[in-house]
Amino acid sequence: MKRNGVVIDDTFAEAFPMKATRIIVTAHNIAWARHAAVSATGFATSVIACGCEAGIERELGAAETPDGRPGVSVLMFSMSGKELAKQLERRVGQCVLTCPTTAVFAGLAPGAAGSSDAAALGKNLRFFGDGWQISKMIDGVRYWRVPVMDGEFVAQEDTPVVKGVGGGNLLFLARDTDAALAVSEAAVAAMKQLPNVVMPFPGGVVRSGSKVGSRYANLSASTNDAFCPSLVGLVAHSELARGGTPAEEIGCVMEIVIDGLTEADVGAAMRVGMEAAVAIGRAGGLLRISAGNYGGKLGPYHFHLHRLLAGGDVP
Repeated sequence: MKRNGVVIDDTFAEAFPMKATRIIVTAHNIAWARHAAVSATGFATSVIACGCEAGIERELGAAETPDGRPGVSVLMFSMSGKELAKQLERRVGQCVLTCPTTAVFAGLAPGAAGSSDAAALGKNLRFFGDGWQISKMIDGVRYWRVPVMDGEFVAQEDTPVVKGVGGGNLLFLARDTDAALAVSEAAVAAMKQLPNVVMPFPGGVVRSGSKVGSRYANLSASTNDAFCPSLVGLVAHSELARGGTPAEEIGCVMEIVIDGLTEADVGAAMRVGMEAAVAIGRAGGLLRISAGNYGGKLGPYHFHLHRLLAGGDVP
């Protein structure tokens, strides 16, 4: 398949099940809500070493939040509910509780589709109040009021944990770094317009795409040498030589990883990301679009690029 001069590989992105939750961080103004959310989602690019993957979904107006203040919606993903709960408590405790004027609420309704458990928000952090904390029930939901030096930190008791999908991805093979960055930035901007997804890497883009395993026994993942332009001619099976474009013309490859609350959410994000990239086209330096997979052995979710671009529904 070729669109606007760009070759679309006949391949698929392979994604896997995760556990996920959404939290709403509010504050006296949007600047402080953003400070807390940025801090809470730091060092959350990959479960390979970070314990979770997280990102800012979008900013919220006062009319969209539980306490009528500006806020930020955060999505967080991990490989198990236990690890997700641990990461959530640490990040809210160290990055939201500490941030001036903030409060934190569940961003998913109780009994949300696919919910299997709940993770603590204020349930354990209340003990920071050293006995001065107060609980309050509103419409059957428990909240905690913890005294702090600027007033009170309000935290909902817990937040639903649901099934999520992690590892959707796109690979942009471009003529040079400028083109690869421009295409990636356009794709991320388009994806951010959709709900229920985040791109957890810095700026939504990762240059260090990985493969499973390594020649070094203590590493579980290592550089995706098949897509490294600097290794053309050195590796046995370079993926850059496919698609009718000489490998030597590809000077830079960037990857976008997408986590979402559902399979359909990830597929929709991949589709709009590809459409934004294709709009830039070969004239803008984009030569091919591909995706990372492991022959279908890593995860049960397979996002076929041709099917997505053709407008086909995600299974």
